[in-house]
Amino acid sequence: MTTKDELVRTPDGHDLFCYQWLPDAGTVLKGSVLVLHGMADHAARFFRLGSALCAAGYAVYAHDQRGHGRTAGSTNKIGIIADSDGLDVLVEDAHLIVKKLKSDFPGLPVFLFAHSMGSFVAQGYAQKYGNGIAGMVLSGSNGSIGSMADLARIIAKGEVRKHGRDERSEKLNALSFGSFNNAFKPNRTAFDWLTSVDAEVDKYIRDPYCGDVFPAGFFYDLAGFLKRIHQKANLFRVPENLPIALFAGEIDPVGGKKGVGKLYREYRGRGITDLSMKLYPGARHEILNEKNHEEVEQDIVRWIEQHTR
Repeated sequence: MTTKDELVRTPDGHDLFCYQWLPDAGTVLKGSVLVLHGMADHAARFFRLGSALCAAGYAVYAHDQRGHGRTAGSTNKIGIIADSDGLDVLVEDAHLIVKKLKSDFPGLPVFLFAHSMGSFVAQGYAQKYGNGIAGMVLSGSNGSIGSMADLARIIAKGEVRKHGRDERSEKLNALSFGSFNNAFKPNRTAFDWLTSVDAEVDKYIRDPYCGDVFPAGFFYDLAGFLKRIHQKANLFRVPENLPIALFAGEIDPVGGKKGVGKLYREYRGRGITDLSMKLYPGARHEILNEKNHEEVEQDIVRWIEQHTR
């Protein structure tokens, strides 16, 4: 595998730090994959998946999304994405990288792999640009959270008015993530809900680009985005022939069996013709960092291979 880093300039003048993981010279390329990481996360943490995809003949691009990782520029800017509509900005950034993949590897199918917050970005992407990709795999995702999105937006709006968009909000962080560890008591850390592998949790905690409390403006934008992408009219913007795979830890507090099951039903109700779901027993939020991560990686690779035309 060959690795390369590149700064990709957006139309509004931001530089996205993009990792490029490429199969060795001489390997027959089957397609390409864009990886979209989660909130308080960054792209380098998906290197193992990138390696597995490269070994199977896929070029992989994984950019640190705005307000994350090396794109943020400094740790004090983590969580600051845009002056408004931050998740929509992330959708457009993803589209920029997809267009780059199509330019760099013309004629080859492009897939999305998206985790957690990235999976919500991908859901929005599919509603706007779904006809331009060959399929998408969503990890650690969720369906509609109903009136909770409205309540979250109201609370976030109050926090923005009181402290400003870019002020980190412990209140919103607690409301969003405060209960995630409850199912895993007694807790060793505040992030036990991520994975059952202690070493992976510790790596996350030590990582300067992971685990930050995000600003009120992010939560405000996220709540509005989550409300919108699950409205029936917008769900029907997803092309019915777009292949979609849902993978999740069965006891993931973000979505898990209940949440990803709701998303599956939403897509089934929309009439998606190629839709599948797999739950991993005993697995938490980061299925790619669980004890059976190799199984998960191979399931993802196998699904993408099956949908490469």
